[in-house]
Amino acid sequence: MKQLLIRADDIGYSYAVNLGIARSVNEGLVRSVGVMPNMPETARGWSWVADSDIAVGQHTNVCLGRPCADPVRVSSLLGPDGCFRSSREYRTSWKEGIDFVDYDEAVIEIEAQLARFLEVVGREPDYFEAHAVLSDNLNRAIADVATAHGFRHQIASFDPTATVTCGNTPVRMVMHSMEPGYEPAESIKQTVREMGADETVVFVCHPGYLDRFILETSSLTANRTKEVDALIDPELRAWLEEQDNLRLIDYRDL
Repeated sequence: MKQLLIRADDIGYSYAVNLGIARSVNEGLVRSVGVMPNMPETARGWSWVADSDIAVGQHTNVCLGRPCADPVRVSSLLGPDGCFRSSREYRTSWKEGIDFVDYDEAVIEIEAQLARFLEVVGREPDYFEAHAVLSDNLNRAIADVATAHGFRHQIASFDPTATVTCGNTPVRMVMHSMEPGYEPAESIKQTVREMGADETVVFVCHPGYLDRFILETSSLTANRTKEVDALIDPELRAWLEEQDNLRLIDYRDL
């Protein structure tokens, strides 16, 4: 049987993003959410979905806001203003063959974010991964911290044709949020149509509304609002439920 996991990233990004994620959970299809532990709006965002039966993951964030660890101990991750280096800096360095992330410092920050996650959420994460940045050292640190704590590690993949492992389950990661002309409902339907008979797909979404903070810090904006609309749409839910060979799952099922 096909298995589809619809994941919403970025709880804590901003007040407006939290609103969109809350609707996508409380009125919609989302049953797996990623929490950014270091952001000022994280506790409020979590409180809006905490009573729902959902899987919750640590969406480790090292490209926005301030660190949870002592800044002196994680200096390779920070700019002159004491905030994390931007995702643009990661992309530029990656293209130049440079990985500026110090592995040991990444472990320190990941552990500090885990401590904050436990404080806010009140339980261990159901899965463990990172807000998308290009760094082998960060990815290795994420994997090692997850293994040390026995967490289900979601390997990141930017190739929608590649199969990666989460826990003991082979999964394919699909994300179309950044594509021009993106229509989330149709994208989800097309993903289901193209899935193999026994394939598991993680469809990554970033539902949210817009406020000044996200407009100033993210290149992913209008498509977030499209995803909210799609994920709370009764027609999409009905279509998915009509598929005889499809099961909707969350990370606790992997």
